[in-house]
Amino acid sequence: MFLRSTTRNKNGKSHRYFSIVENKRLANGRITQRHVLYLGEINESQQSAWRQSIEVFEEGQEQPRLLSLFDTERCETESPAESVVGVRLKELRLCRPRQWGACWLVVKLWRELALDRFWAERLGISRKGTRWEDVLLVLVAYRLIAPGSEWRLHRQWFGQSALGDLLGADSSLAEPHKLYGCHDLLLKHKQALFDHLVGRWRDLFNLSFEVLLYDLTSTYFESDPPWDTNDKRRFGYSRDKRSDCVQVVIALIVTPEGFPLAYEVLAGNTQDSTTLKQFLDKIEKQYGKAERIWLMDRGIPTETVLEQMRNSEPAVKYLVGTPKGRLGRLEKQLLEKPWQQARPGVEVKLLAQPDELYVLAQSADRVHKERAMHRRQLKWLWARLKKLSTMKLKREDLLMKLGAAKQKTPSAWRLVGIEVDKQQAVFSYRLNKEKLKRQRRREGRYLLRTNLTESDPAKLWSLYLQLVHVEEAFKNLKGDLAIRPIFHQSEQRIEAHILVAFLAYCLQVTFTERLRSLAPGLTVRSVLEKFAAMQMIDVHVPTTDGREIILTRTTQPEPELKLLLDKLKLELPAQPPPRITTAQAAAPAAL
Repeated sequence: MFLRSTTRNKNGKSHRYFSIVENKRLANGRITQRHVLYLGEINESQQSAWRQSIEVFEEGQEQPRLLSLFDTERCETESPAESVVGVRLKELRLCRPRQWGACWLVVKLWRELALDRFWAERLGISRKGTRWEDVLLVLVAYRLIAPGSEWRLHRQWFGQSALGDLLGADSSLAEPHKLYGCHDLLLKHKQALFDHLVGRWRDLFNLSFEVLLYDLTSTYFESDPPWDTNDKRRFGYSRDKRSDCVQVVIALIVTPEGFPLAYEVLAGNTQDSTTLKQFLDKIEKQYGKAERIWLMDRGIPTETVLEQMRNSEPAVKYLVGTPKGRLGRLEKQLLEKPWQQARPGVEVKLLAQPDELYVLAQSADRVHKERAMHRRQLKWLWARLKKLSTMKLKREDLLMKLGAAKQKTPSAWRLVGIEVDKQQAVFSYRLNKEKLKRQRRREGRYLLRTNLTESDPAKLWSLYLQLVHVEEAFKNLKGDLAIRPIFHQSEQRIEAHILVAFLAYCLQVTFTERLRSLAPGLTVRSVLEKFAAMQMIDVHVPTTDGREIILTRTTQPEPELKLLLDKLKLELPAQPPPRITTAQAAAPAAL
C-alpha cells in the first residue's frame, strides 16, 4: 500500500486530497490499483478545521496551541514559523485493522429497537463505571456475527472488531468477569423485555398478534448430570438425537412472520403435553383475552386443554396436527368425502364433527418422498433378512442381529412378520400386505383438527403451513446463532445465555422483516458477511516535532455494498475526527 495525492483546482484555489491505494497484480501480469482509504484534504485550505481538532486534544494545557500541518515536501517552501509543523507522509503507517461494517449494522438495529434505552434504565452503571447495557450489546453482537464462547470473545474477537470504537469504550468492556457478571443481571427483566419488544414491533411494522405459533425444542449439554435434583438439566426426549446428554427444553411462541412473543426454559424431562396450559394463561395475562389462533404440532395439546380452549370465553381458536392413529378411526368417513385442491399438488378433505372440523391433506411431493424412504428401508431390511437366513449363528447372536435391523429400519420392520424358532437359530419372515396397503394410503397425508369456522380447506392448509416459521426460529437459534455448546454451569447463567441468544434472534428477525420489503432474496447472514468486508484502520502520520496524527478511517464500500446500502436506505456515518499524540523528542531525521 502507498499514499497517493490528487490535486484539483476549484474556484481559483488548489485542493490536495490524499488516499491509501493498494497495488494488485492480475493473472496476465498487469498491475491495477485498488482504492482502500480516503483520507480527505490535508492542505492550507483546511487549516482551521485541523486546528480545531488539535485544540480538542491539547485542551489540558493552559494555552492551547494552534498548529498548521503540512507535509515535509511542501513545508520547505513555507516560511518557518512556530505555528507550522510538518508531517512525514513517507513514514505513514496503517495499524489495527478491525471489522467495522457488521458491528455498525448490529448497533444500528439495537438502537432501532430502543434496546439501548431499555437496558440502560434497568441495568445502570456499576460502581467502577461499567455501562452494563454496552456489555450486553457486545454479547448480543458477538452471538449474531461470530458466535462462540465468552473466553474467545475476550481473548480474540473483541480486539478484532470495532465495537469499542462504536461504543466509545476500550478493551475493558470485554473483560471476562464483566461478560459473566452481565449474565447475572438479565433474567429479572425478561417479562418487561417481551412487552417492550412487542410495542416496538407494533410501531415499526404495524404487526398484529392474532395468529400464534407454538412449539418446543431441546438443547443438550456436553457435561455431567447436575447433582441438584431441582436443576433443569435433565435427561429426556432429545430433538437433537442426543439422549445420552442432559438437556433443557425451550418453549417458544412466535408470529407467522417469525417475531418471538415469549419463551420459557423448562426442565429437560418436561412432557410436551404439559406445557400448553401455562402458556395460554401467560399470554392471556400479558396481552388480555382476544380472538387468537394457536397453531401447534401434534403431541402438544391434550384433549383436556383443547376442551378448555373451546369452552373459554371468548373461545380460543386452534389448528393442530393430529396423530395418525386417529386417522384410522375416521378413515371410513373421510373416504366418502371428495378431494378439493388447495394448491397445485395438494388436495384436502373436510369432515365436520360436533365441536371440531377435521382436515385431511395430501401432498403429492410428500407422497413421493415418504414412499421413497419407506421403499429404501424395506429393500434394505428384506436383503438383510435374506442374508441372515443363510448365516450359521447361535440363537442369541441371531436375536441381536435382528434387533439391530429393527432399530435401523423401524417403519419397514412393522410391515414384516418375523417368527423365530424357540429352540434353534432359525426364523421365517413374510411381508404383511395389508399393513403395506394401509401405509401406502397414509403416505404424504396429514390430519388436522380445528375449532375454526373456516370452510375453505385451502386456507386451513395454508394456515397450518405457517408452523414452519417456528421451526425456522429453532433452526436459526441452533444453527446460525449457535446457541450451543453452552459453557456455563450455573442454571441462572444458562438461562441468561439463552436470553442473549433470544435477543440476537430478535435483531435477526427485525432485519429480516426489513429485507423482506427492501431487498427480498437476501438473508441476514449474507448481508452481515457483505458488511463485514468494511474495515476500520488507524492511519498514523508522523510529524516533524515527534508527534503523530492518528486518522481513524473506515474502508470504502465496494460497488455491490453501495447498491445494498442504497436499497436498504442506510447512510454510513461520517469519518471520525483526527487525533494527535502528545509531543515527543524530535526524530534525528527532522534535525
